[in-house]
Amino acid sequence: MQALNLPPFDYKVTNSGGNILIWDVLRRKHVVLTPEEWVRQHVVHYLTGHLGYPLGLLSLERGHAYNQRRKRTDLCAYDAHGRPLLLVECKAPSVPITAAVAMQAATYNQTIGAPLLLLTNGLEHYCWRVDFENRTNKRLSEVPPYGTVG
Repeated sequence: MQALNLPPFDYKVTNSGGNILIWDVLRRKHVVLTPEEWVRQHVVHYLTGHLGYPLGLLSLERGHAYNQRRKRTDLCAYDAHGRPLLLVECKAPSVPITAAVAMQAATYNQTIGAPLLLLTNGLEHYCWRVDFENRTNKRLSEVPPYGTVG
């Protein structure tokens, strides 16, 4: 897999039926190691290992409804009260982070309501603080550590 612009982590891979699988600490099972999954696993370990996000407050690929359609978020971090804190949209490293990707994540976040939004392909990362009341977004230079967002 491609080296990413995220800290390395101690991962476990195995081979099964011709597929390379990676151990997912959130789902507690091996999952197919796609380029997007490689990015998602790096983000999970970065949030928990470097920014203090509790593993138990992260959710992968949780379903939600938008315009009567079922959608799935890549990753969502919650605060201690179970409120969405950070919505993450992961793409494969070969997929550029474009305005269309940002619009997809912002659209999902209209129903989720997380005050932080992170878009990443593992090489480029864009994080915003979302102010729903004033309908504005502020670009951040980095993802805030857990406990610093209120």
